[in-house]
Amino acid sequence: MTDKALLSKSRRNLLKGGAALAVTSLTLTSNSVLASESTQSPQFDEVVDVIVVGSGFAGMAAALQAREAGASVMVIDKMPVFGGNSTINGGAMAVAGSPLQKQAGIQDSVDVMVADMLAAGRGMNDVEMLRLICNGTSESCDWLMAHGVQWKPFVQHFGGHSIQRVLQTKESSGAGIIRPLIKAARQNGVDMRNQVKMEQFIVDDNGRVIGLQVRENHFYKKPNSGLVKHLGARKGVIMASGGFSRDIEFRMMQMPELNTDLDSTNHAGATSEALKQMMLIGANPIHLDQIQLGPWASPDEKGFGTASQFNTIATYPHGIVVDARSGERFFNELADRKARADAIMTRRDEQGRPVYPIGFTNAKGAAKAQTLEWGMKYNVIKKADTLAELAAIYGMPADKLIAQVERWNNAVTNKQDEEFGRPMQEAILLDSGPWYGVRMWPKVHYCMGGVKVNTRSEVMHLVTNKAIAGLYAAGEVTGGVHGASRLGACAVAEGIVTGRNAGRICGTADAAALKTA
Repeated sequence: MTDKALLSKSRRNLLKGGAALAVTSLTLTSNSVLASESTQSPQFDEVVDVIVVGSGFAGMAAALQAREAGASVMVIDKMPVFGGNSTINGGAMAVAGSPLQKQAGIQDSVDVMVADMLAAGRGMNDVEMLRLICNGTSESCDWLMAHGVQWKPFVQHFGGHSIQRVLQTKESSGAGIIRPLIKAARQNGVDMRNQVKMEQFIVDDNGRVIGLQVRENHFYKKPNSGLVKHLGARKGVIMASGGFSRDIEFRMMQMPELNTDLDSTNHAGATSEALKQMMLIGANPIHLDQIQLGPWASPDEKGFGTASQFNTIATYPHGIVVDARSGERFFNELADRKARADAIMTRRDEQGRPVYPIGFTNAKGAAKAQTLEWGMKYNVIKKADTLAELAAIYGMPADKLIAQVERWNNAVTNKQDEEFGRPMQEAILLDSGPWYGVRMWPKVHYCMGGVKVNTRSEVMHLVTNKAIAGLYAAGEVTGGVHGASRLGACAVAEGIVTGRNAGRICGTADAAALKTA
């Protein structure tokens, strides 16, 4: 069977992991111009060199880089507001060899960052893609700053990283990256269009992606809303459509336990439609059942909330987490996200109901937590003057909590955590109040799985294991990079580096001759 025949056959199958699910054939309708079924070049409503689907870290990096390479670029996003999850992300980026590390005397390297990500990923990672990303973090950090991104003047230590390598925007939000990139993209002539939903690919007789069928003026809560149009892409389409954490039905197909009982930190548009369309034209889906829970979230608020930033910058590096029933620690607070989330999820009563652990630190530990006041305002974070008062607020045994804090302070003094082996670079003495506590429970946060890409950001075909011509992907919609668990701050690193990689390569690709109507 020829590659072309294999490609045609694969379009009739929707694959979940390695198992095929029967789907209806992609047949032409009166408003469809799927070129794979056409005998002549289709007529497009509009044609540009590069179409980017999604406007998060990967999408905006791809769009701006492709434009800087000389291509005409259009960005489409189905949501009313640009930025997706990236805007509400914490704005933290892992960088190997940043100027701030050097100023602080922190020794780091690409090899160490790769090793940390491999350890977190349980060895399931695509090592070539890991090296591409880690190698690109330092230069991409400079590129972001050249476009107006501003970092806090210190380096942070996130869980799972062996050393401090995390930079964070001054805003403590991904908006501190997205807004400058959107501004730069618009200034450079990138055509930004929101409420435009990608419906399906337009493919020519040779299997090359040459455009998209979309719905303009689309409202995401009404799947069939908007006007159908056909957009041509001379050089290619870059998929930066993110993960599917909000698609409960699809995520339960991969992990049935991730049901409606678990909230998500993601925005409402984090669904699987674009991923499925890539699978329908043969893209190889990998690691779809590897879905990360954020171990820093709180059950006392919806979505990402205020606790996530507080726990990331205060509780985990500078405080401790205890079981509310015993007042004692039960895991390494700076382990990778999977290890922490798995440990927290074990805290249940005899009926299997959650017993929410308590994370806390003191005023010194919370000094840089920008969401502290908001968390207290909405009663997510609670303040206590003494440990006994903190224990009373959360129903903990005060004597055991006080004894645990004494053991922790001894570990800090000795610079060694004999209980759980936690790294101690950022550890502080918890020797005085006031104290700030928060209830903790994981939320669905990130999809490690997606389509397989090569180091040129080309989407790989499931059957032929060759690149699908004209189709590129970057960021969370791809799979294999993070293996079983993504380290904190590596989503921004992946999105920016792989987005720029896709934009650079697609933006300089050979162009197809396409016609407008």
